[in-house]
Amino acid sequence: MRTRLTICRKKKSFASEADAIAAAHIATIELRPYLCDRCRHYHLTSRTRGKRRLPAAA
Repeated sequence: MRTRLTICRKKKSFASEADAIAAAHIATIELRPYLCDRCRHYHLTSRTRGKRRLPAAA
């Protein structure tokens, strides 16, 4: 399913997956990074069904 352009523009973008993972570890809720098919940057989502687990914080 493609990300809607309006949703993409509202979300914070991360240049790398590592930056997105770091932000997800800081968050108070469980978030996962994903590569956006619109902007080719990473965003965070709270939808975790079928997504892989985050690597352990270093």
